[in-house]
Amino acid sequence: MRQLNFLLIFSFGLATVMFTLENTEPTTVRFLPGAALTLPLAALLLVVCGVGATAAWVFAVWIGVVKKVELMQDRTEIDAQQVRIRELEDDLQRYRATVDAQLALLPAAGESSGITAAADSAG
Repeated sequence: MRQLNFLLIFSFGLATVMFTLENTEPTTVRFLPGAALTLPLAALLLVVCGVGATAAWVFAVWIGVVKKVELMQDRTEIDAQQVRIRELEDDLQRYRATVDAQLALLPAAGESSGITAAADSAG
């Protein structure tokens, strides 16, 4: 992938150099009404390429910053979810212990049936 990137950048740079060498006539650039600047076409092309490259770099840096911020927010949310999961697991263990303790206090199912059957036959 690096070789492809290098090849594309080198080709674009070579094409830019060849174009600037062939186009050296002065060109007038109008920014606003009444504001004009005369430059050789080659210099204008180099300035425009520089501005475009700088804009692309700024955009790439901005995208990187946004991704880092999103990653930090996601990581914070994941940490909060992990804490909540631990709390819920602790609650579940306490509830299980409470239910087990209450089940131990209840008479066995066979014993309660035997008492009921003895009461029915006596009565």
